[in-house]
Order: sequence, then structure tokens, then C-alpha cells
Amino acid sequence: MSDSTFYVTTPIYYVNDAPHIGHGYTTVMGDIITRWHRQRGENVWYTTGTDEHGEKVLRKAEANGVSPQEWVDALVETEWKPLLQTIDAANDDFTRTTDQRHLDGAQAFWTALHERGAVYKGNFSGHYSVGSEEFVGDDDVTAGEGDDEGFMVSKLDGSRVELISEENYFFRLSDYQQKLLDFYDANPDFIQPESARNEVISFVSRGLRDLSISRSTFDWGISVPWDEKHIFYVWIEALLSYATSVGYGNDRERFDEVWPASIHLVGKDIARFHAVIWPAMLMAAGEPVPHRVFAHGWLLVGGQKMSKSKANGIRPDELVDTFGSDAYRYYFARALTFGSDGSISWEDINARYHAELANGFGNLASRVAAMIGKYYDGSLPAAGAPTAAEQAVIDVVFESVAAADLAIEKIAPQDALSAIWRIVDELNGYLTEQAPWKVAKDAESSDAESDRLATILVTAAEGLRVLAVLLNPVMPKASAGLWHSLGAEPALGALAEQRIDGVAAWGQLPAGTIITKPASLFPRIEAPAE
Repeated sequence: MSDSTFYVTTPIYYVNDAPHIGHGYTTVMGDIITRWHRQRGENVWYTTGTDEHGEKVLRKAEANGVSPQEWVDALVETEWKPLLQTIDAANDDFTRTTDQRHLDGAQAFWTALHERGAVYKGNFSGHYSVGSEEFVGDDDVTAGEGDDEGFMVSKLDGSRVELISEENYFFRLSDYQQKLLDFYDANPDFIQPESARNEVISFVSRGLRDLSISRSTFDWGISVPWDEKHIFYVWIEALLSYATSVGYGNDRERFDEVWPASIHLVGKDIARFHAVIWPAMLMAAGEPVPHRVFAHGWLLVGGQKMSKSKANGIRPDELVDTFGSDAYRYYFARALTFGSDGSISWEDINARYHAELANGFGNLASRVAAMIGKYYDGSLPAAGAPTAAEQAVIDVVFESVAAADLAIEKIAPQDALSAIWRIVDELNGYLTEQAPWKVAKDAESSDAESDRLATILVTAAEGLRVLAVLLNPVMPKASAGLWHSLGAEPALGALAEQRIDGVAAWGQLPAGTIITKPASLFPRIEAPAE
């Protein structure tokens, strides 16, 4: 990665309709990863945004009786930007392909490649998928079945294709077949997970053809500066938003500071664009290639990929309105393996919410604060001598912090949460075994028992301190509530200032810290509506 900036991007989402939880899924995972790196104390930049050109957007706008610019403006302001607030995303930038900075940068990029001889004029005749805004080779087209009977469809994603014939400009993508294969071989972590890497290598090994980079039969897009009868093919300019949003074509100093991207997070259906076309474009321009492209799987509802035709799409606000943004973020990071397809259901979300969040984590925080309030008037006591039981807790904390940090580095948020939840389970088990409520009965007549009670509750409070820091990237609202409950800020500073590499150091909460019982972090939900 860049020495100065850890730069993460989501896909630049295609704005032909409102976002669904698939978009929220990618954005939340990127947000968790970047928040974690911020918690490490790193310089982080997190970009998301919208891809607003192309024939599909044009047709959608025409169907709604408005101009394409009016269509995308309305969707961005009423649907896409509000999504970020709904899921509590802390992105640093929101880029739009209709931004002037993007237009300037995209035109500058392709002008440079045109001048280098990497672009030439030709004629295209073949299949085009408006649904995925993709040129599809003859070998990847087949006759449709079922609802698609009578149409030709893409083998790549099942979308319908149309035959088109038009004069276009082409990028010499075929020149980069071996260069890409050599790059993949030299950089085995560039495409992840392994399944995506294998698919991309197989695709490139079959042979690459030169790629059309312009369209000349409609005008909703960025004009080709040396021939304004053409606009750039949507993917060809949209991919550049990762670079134009951090200064390419406008602020070279800023671009050199941030670029190359550390991680592009994408859905597996667009991995080829990011792992084949995009690096080839950058190689042609003499610019550094991103460090990693991570392709996650699909979200399945009832065993099927979400789609409007199946009426199984779920909006993020439907889940957040019921369970809250913290639980939404937790569920997608905990219940699914990032990189694989994963099934979701209301029943599973509800079950995990109550078992893991309300009863497991929330109740732990509540009862520790309640016992310190009851036995010590809310003032954290000084701990007595530790025993093997306390050392077992400390060992689990150290191991879990290291495991969670390594999992985030591997882009495996589900493994990070599994490691963190070992601490939750360990603390709950520790309290059950040590039974401080029983020790409290003997503490009135025994100094030893009094010291023992203090040790138990200080150990539990310290464990909660660690959890507040580790869970802050995942559940920022609950973590802030817990940090406040622990009275940690006066002594230790703001939650955002706590560092992952120092969180496991034991005994940071000083005696006398005022502990207050938090409002229920995860109140019970009676019956979420489907």
C-alpha cells in the first residue's frame, strides 16, 4: 500500500434505481475495514460513489419522462447519499461520474493514451448487454430460456444482449494479455479470493480482444475530446473515478500521495472489469496498479440472488428501521463469509440480534455496570491480587486482539468478529464461574472476599474496555455508549484515539473511574415484520 494512505474503494455503484442491501453490504464491509485501520492510527481514505452514465440510465430516464441528469441527481440525493447515513458509513468522499473533476480526469487519461497510440478507430459489430453495460463476445452468448426465451443472453451474468453495429474507438487490450498474466503471477494477492483469481486468469488465458471504448449511437456520457461525435463507453470512464476522485487530472500531488488504491472492493460479477480492463488501462498509462481487488459473493434470499424480477430485494432501511444500524453492520460482518455467496433471512437476523447482541454483549455490559453501581456506588474499585481465572481472561484478550487484527488484514471481517466474540463469551463465562453476586455476600465480613469481588469486577470492566475499542469499527453507536458507560474518556481519551496495538495492555481503567449503567445497547425486539 501507499506509505502515506490506506485507500479503499467500493464499486462506483450504477445509478439506474434505488440501492438494495447488496450495495449496503459492500459499503459496510469497506467501512468496517477502514474504521479498523483508522483505529490503528493509520492515514485512511475511503471513497464510494455513483456511476451515472450509460445507455441503461438513459433509457430509465426516458421511461420516467425526465432528462438523464435530472434522473441521476434525484436518485443520488434521495436514495444513494441517504444510504450512507442509514448504515452509518464514515466515507471520506462521495464521487459521481457526472462531477467536473471526473470529466476532466477521464478526458485527460484517454487523451494521453490516444497520443501514445494505445487507441485506434474501428467498427464494432456484435452483442451488447444494456443491463450490465458490457460488450459480450460471441462465445459468451447463448439462447435464453424461461422468461428470456426468444432472446439471446450473456453466459457471464444472464443479462439479455442486443446486436449492435457502430463506429467506435478501441483500446489495444490484446497487447496486455501476457503482461496481465505475468502480473498475476508476480502478485498472487492482487485478485482475491482464490476463486475470483482463478476465474480471471482463466478468462485472460482464453485470449483478449481489443476493447471498444466509445459509443456513437447515443450521447449520455463523457465526450471523446478528439472526436465529439463519440462518448466514452461507460465502464471505460467509470473505472477512472477511483483515480479522478483522488486528484488524477486535477491535482497530481494529491494523486501521488494517495495512489495506488490499497483495496478495491467489488462484487464478483464485476471482478473482470477491475482485474483485467482496469490494470491494463493503468499499465498503458504508466500508472501504478492497485494492490488488491477483492471480489465478494452474492447475497441470497431464499436461496436466490436478489433481483427485482424475483421480488426478493430488501432495502437497507427496512432492516435498520427494525434492528438499528449497529445490528445491521454486525450481522453482515458476522454471519457471512466475505468472498463467498451467503444466505440471509429475517429469522436469522432476529435470532442473532437477541442471542449475540442483546443477551450476549448488551446484557454483559449492563450487568457489570449494575454490579459496580450496587457494590461500589459506581466507582471502579482497585483490583486485588489476580488468580489463574483472571490470567485466562487476559490471555484470551491478547490472543483475540491479534487474531482479529490479522483477519482484517486478510479482508476477513467474519473471522475478526469471531475472534472478538471469544472475549464476549469468555467474560460471560468468567462471571458465571466467579459469581460475584455470591462473593459480595461474604465481602461484608471478609477483606479477602472484598478484594476478590473488586478483582472480578475490574477484570470484567477491563474486558468491556477492550470490547468497546475492538467493536468501534463494527458497531460505533453501541461502542460509544459503552465507552461512556465505562467513564473511560476522562482518563484514557476519546474512543477514536484508542489504538488496536495497545488495547490489550491490561489495567488501563484507573480506580475511581465512575461507571454508569448504559441505556440498553440492544433492546429486545418483539416481532420484526417481514
